[in-house]
This record gives sequence, C-alpha cells and structure tokens, in this order.
Amino acid sequence: MEYGEINRIFEENDKFLILTHKSPDGDTLGSGFGLCYFLRDMGKLANVVNSDGFPDRYDFMYAEYKDQDFEPEFIIAVDIADVTLMGSGLAKYQQEGMVDLCIDHHISNKHYAKLTHVEGQTAAAAHILYKIFKESGRKLRDITAKCLYTGIATDTGCFKYENTTPETHMAAAELMAYDIDFANVNRKMFDVKSKGRLKVEQAVTGSMEYYLNDKCAMITITTELMEKCGADPAEFDGLASIPLSAEGVVIGITVKQRHKNVYKISVRTTEEMDASAFCGLFGGGGHIRAAGCEIRGSLEDVKALLIEKAGQVLGI
Repeated sequence: MEYGEINRIFEENDKFLILTHKSPDGDTLGSGFGLCYFLRDMGKLANVVNSDGFPDRYDFMYAEYKDQDFEPEFIIAVDIADVTLMGSGLAKYQQEGMVDLCIDHHISNKHYAKLTHVEGQTAAAAHILYKIFKESGRKLRDITAKCLYTGIATDTGCFKYENTTPETHMAAAELMAYDIDFANVNRKMFDVKSKGRLKVEQAVTGSMEYYLNDKCAMITITTELMEKCGADPAEFDGLASIPLSAEGVVIGITVKQRHKNVYKISVRTTEEMDASAFCGLFGGGGHIRAAGCEIRGSLEDVKALLIEKAGQVLGI
C-alpha cells in the first residue's frame, strides 16, 4: 500500500481501535500510542488495547491517555506479525476478517488483515508510521514524536543493531528536533533497571549454558526465578541479547516461561544464521537477526528440541 492510501483510510474513517502485541515492547506501544494521538489530533476517536496491559516503564507514553467511549468501526494492528501474538485478551480479534489494516515491519507477517502494509527492511513499525505521518503533511505533537522515537530507539537497541540504517538515523534526528527529552527516554529504556531485573541478569548470566561447540548459548528464565528475584515480567526487554554477547556464539537463545509448559523463545543470531527462518521451524518468525516463537512442553524437552534444530541448521 502507498502511504497516501493509508492516510486516506485515516481521513475516511472516524472510530479506530489500535491493537498492540502481547508482552508489549517499546515499538508496539510507541506505534500504538503514536498512531492514537495522531488520529485524535485529526478529530477522530481512537483507543489502544493490549492483552497484557501497559507496563509502568512506558508510562511516559500514556500518562495523558484516557480511553474514549465508542464502538470501533476500523481496527488497526501495529507491529503484529501473527494473530497469535495478540494474546488471549484480544482473542476475538484473531478471527479471520476482524482486523482491517496491519502496519508491520516483520518479514514473517502472515497477512491476516484485510489490508496489510509491511516494510521488512524498516527497523521499526514506529518508523513506518512516521513516514506515513510525514506524507500527510500534518504537524505532530511532541507526545506523538516521543512515542515514535521510543519505538525506533528500542527496536534498534539504541541504534546499535544492524537493522539500523542511515534512514533510521535521519528519522530519529527529525524526531529529536521535537521537545521529547530523548536523553531521558534512552536512559529509562536502556540504563535504568530495577533491583529485580539486575538479580535476574546476574542469575541467567551465571547459569548460561553452551552447546554445539560453543556456537549456541542459552539462558533460561523461569517464573520461579522471576518470583525469587521480585522482577516484573514486563522488565525483560533486552535480556535476549545476553547469550549472543558471548564470544564465538552464532545463535543466542532465551527461554522464558510464560505459563506451565509454555515458553516464549527469543533468538538472536550473527550473519551466519537466519533467526526468522529458525523460529519459523516452530511456527514463529520475526527478523533475520532477531526473531521469536512459542513452544509448549516441559523445560527439558523445549531446550532439547531447540538444541537439536540449532545443530541441524549449523550442521553440527
């Protein structure tokens, strides 16, 4: 879809519901709230929903947000590659034909919406929205710019991941020209951690396991560990980068327990391996260097399966 077509959709409809993915991160929330504020500034009605609620660490994006009372007429999913990523709280929107438009940057997008706009080479969904907003010619409020900047910064690892391009930097620079206190955003997103989060980092780093001639590193985060450390599950953005930080590792795997016998898998890889293709073996997907999936079973079985498939891909 062309940006002009998407802007026409914004113009021609009045009541929007914006869906964000479960276990929300900075990009899905930055995209969701950025779009919500943009639509409200057009005089439209718009709400943002999430299956797991909105984590406190992102409260600077939604501090002034209040739900509006209306029945949605147009449903937009942002940064959601697959309906299963909506979570149980948004189950009714997972039915075929429920989502009118999906705006996403994952190459593994399942094209479940009536209309889909995917830019697999763009670093963040928030960057796509910024390009759409620029095309409209409308001026953004500072809060909208702050949301979009947060989405771009978090999905690029503060601009250090290889999905960062010159275009990414230029978009970020333009958003920094607004009154957004970007230094404080970056500090809150990347430097400030709770005591519980630091305890978890210490625990998983100390117990990291190596496989396949040390080309695969794995950390495990159980609900028991989270409870023991007193950490909120919403605080775990960025932990997935720990296994790949070990020298010589080609694939870093983070196994995080969601429920009994249900595990969220986050994969990070070097240029020697396609993370999205690997997670696709388990029904997941994402980006070439960062992807995820969900696997059911005992912890031992889940780990054994991941190691087996990684060995097959690596030829070990």
